[in-house]
Amino acid sequence: MALYTCKLGASDGKILYREFEAAESSVLRKSLEDQGFFVFEVKKKPFQFLFDKGIKRRKIDNKALLTFNQEMLVLIKSGIPIMQVLDAILDRHDSGKLSEVLQQVREDVKGGAALSVAMEKHGRAFPYLYVASIRAGERTGDLPRTIRRYIQYLKRVGDIRKKVISALFYPSILVFFAAMAITLLLVYVVPTFSQVYTDSGSQLPALTQLLITFTSLLRRFFIVGLVVVFGLIAVFKKWINTEAGRYAVDRFKLTMPVIGDVFTKYSVASFARTLATVLGSGIPIIESLRMSIGTLNNVYMEKRLFEAVRYVEEGGRLSAALEKINIMPPLALRMLGVGETTGSLEDMLIDISDYLEDELEERLHMLTTAIEPAIMLIMGVVIGVIILAMYLPIFKIAGTVG
Repeated sequence: MALYTCKLGASDGKILYREFEAAESSVLRKSLEDQGFFVFEVKKKPFQFLFDKGIKRRKIDNKALLTFNQEMLVLIKSGIPIMQVLDAILDRHDSGKLSEVLQQVREDVKGGAALSVAMEKHGRAFPYLYVASIRAGERTGDLPRTIRRYIQYLKRVGDIRKKVISALFYPSILVFFAAMAITLLLVYVVPTFSQVYTDSGSQLPALTQLLITFTSLLRRFFIVGLVVVFGLIAVFKKWINTEAGRYAVDRFKLTMPVIGDVFTKYSVASFARTLATVLGSGIPIIESLRMSIGTLNNVYMEKRLFEAVRYVEEGGRLSAALEKINIMPPLALRMLGVGETTGSLEDMLIDISDYLEDELEERLHMLTTAIEPAIMLIMGVVIGVIILAMYLPIFKIAGTVG
């Protein structure tokens, strides 16, 4: 992802300068235009490697953002003015990433800017979705309610992300140690046996000879192989950072057997929960849809959803639009249709995200339960074949002696 500096025209006539991350300038330009901005210029920031540390330093993780919002909610509900709220939070966070950003936000608010406007200048620290929620809360005069909703959103998204990571953690450890064990056998153990067999001058079985030839080639071209592998990885990473590459990879992820269903449910659940949070903040449906698209983290699905947004703009129902692009399960679509009919779209979106997250958790549990023994079985078979190949000559000699 590259960093771009953008000159934008807002709907109220203001000229804005913002920084955004994107794979391609064309994708970023289209996204900004769909959000209602007039895009004057999109320029890639030069020499980005010089700014990498600064960029990372200005980011605020979800945990810090959650703590900040919890503190702000308590203080605002107590009736304390926003300037004193920021002062109180800064007293508790006298150093670190959050403190640096909040110092600048405080100065802007002190100068008469709204809290959302002050935060909007720090797009690297405060997500666009968060800033829009704060702005909506300021418009409706119920900022605590908006913050409370965003806190619930952060907690739920954090929980589901932890579940996904924990589900993948143990299988990853198994694969790593299995690969290490097999590499150790091939690089150190097999060559020792092969040297002994070479010195004995005996006729080796075909399986043993094949393994010895393979390990000999592996040791001879190990460094070259590493260079080639890392080169291919670098080329692949560069390709997936292009619009075409990211689109192809994201589409492939959704078509993978079993795992594709996990990716789909995770993306749609995040989208549904985000849309419910934004709608609950009082933001109109079209703007809410555009803001929520970015939470899919899948370029292929994002492009499909842009088609759905256009359908809704033309007067179509959201459930019909999502049915046309076929990214939601039938039951979720029926629930969405009921929510639109009864006027409880926000509550139904939360129910849909809960339903999809429960299904996702069940699927992840099933996958991890199946993957662990599968990895152990494959590792056992590979190691067994290597050991068998090494001991076949010994068995042959023992049979001859007997």
